[in-house]
Amino acid sequence: MAVDAVGVLSDSSSVPKNAGIAQEDFLRILLAQLRFQDPLKPVDNEQFVAQLAQFSALEINRQQSDKIDTLLALQACTQAVGLIGRSVEMRNADGSSVVGNVTAITFTTGEPRLTINSNGTSFVDVKPSDITLVR
Repeated sequence: MAVDAVGVLSDSSSVPKNAGIAQEDFLRILLAQLRFQDPLKPVDNEQFVAQLAQFSALEINRQQSDKIDTLLALQACTQAVGLIGRSVEMRNADGSSVVGNVTAITFTTGEPRLTINSNGTSFVDVKPSDITLVR
């Protein structure tokens, strides 16, 4: 999940959720290894234990990554709420800078989007990463 923070460019190169293997997939692979191993040269038990330990470590790492993504999303929401009523400078679509006040926040698919009023003009659906300066 890509999370936008104030003054940070978002990175769209995120890893898809289905990029890894599930525990069931790992067990199928392990059973296939056992089923098709050479009976004259069986695989060492230590190798299986090492593979299980590696998979367990990877699963714990994946769970921690998911929790960090959740915390980052919450932080982005909290940060966006703190901008209500503040004067900010943002990058416009044409690359120019616009100064205005944050008047509203909406959440599109869980991600905050700001509404900024500048001299009677409203900029809607502004990402927090488009904010360059908070005054």
